[in-house]
Amino acid sequence: MDAPMIVIPLWADLTAVALGGIQGAIFASGFRGQRRLDLLGVAIIGFVFGMGGGLIRDLLLGVAPATLQSNWYLLTAIGASLVGMLLAGVFRRLNAVIVGLDALVIGMFGAFGTSKALVLGLPIVPAVFVGVCAAVGGGVLRDVIMGLPVAIMHVGSLYAVAAAAGCVTLAVANALGMDVVIAAVIAVVVTAILRLLAVIFDISLPEQRALYRRRVAVETAAIPTARD
Repeated sequence: MDAPMIVIPLWADLTAVALGGIQGAIFASGFRGQRRLDLLGVAIIGFVFGMGGGLIRDLLLGVAPATLQSNWYLLTAIGASLVGMLLAGVFRRLNAVIVGLDALVIGMFGAFGTSKALVLGLPIVPAVFVGVCAAVGGGVLRDVIMGLPVAIMHVGSLYAVAAAAGCVTLAVANALGMDVVIAAVIAVVVTAILRLLAVIFDISLPEQRALYRRRVAVETAAIPTARD
């Protein structure tokens, strides 16, 4: 059980937690009106976003959560949340920084989840599944706690798809003999690039309704369908 900790150095795991904590706090501090949060609420959302991916990863793998094996995880998540909360106004004026931070966090959690699953002996497909869950887990928990629609289930900028592409890249590269650490670095880059391109060019998966209408039109010889 010690091998996965070698694959994911403590500094790297803490970096992902810190970046996630900052991002979550920035997100939470942006609410106004009846949805506005106090300092504790913002800190909790930052904490959940920073720690959620790692917790979900380890629960799926059936191992002791790494985030509870060291004092540094909790301290880092709390400290990062406070930084994100205090500097939220600055970060929001730098939209490119927020987008880049988002892409990096997704890539890191996805790569760490997949690499840890592979080292524990999981086959490629389950390992990729664990990686994707780790990548999007923090965001899902954040949305559920905030009472918001879960972002990955709605039309958006290839959030989970970018994570999946990076995780698949890692798993396949490792299966072909590449060192898991090098493969993880490549996976982070692939995920980040795809996420950034999706945001820049507003690329998303087609809506379910559009697919349904096209299918009906083909199967019924293009019978006119009702439009909004």
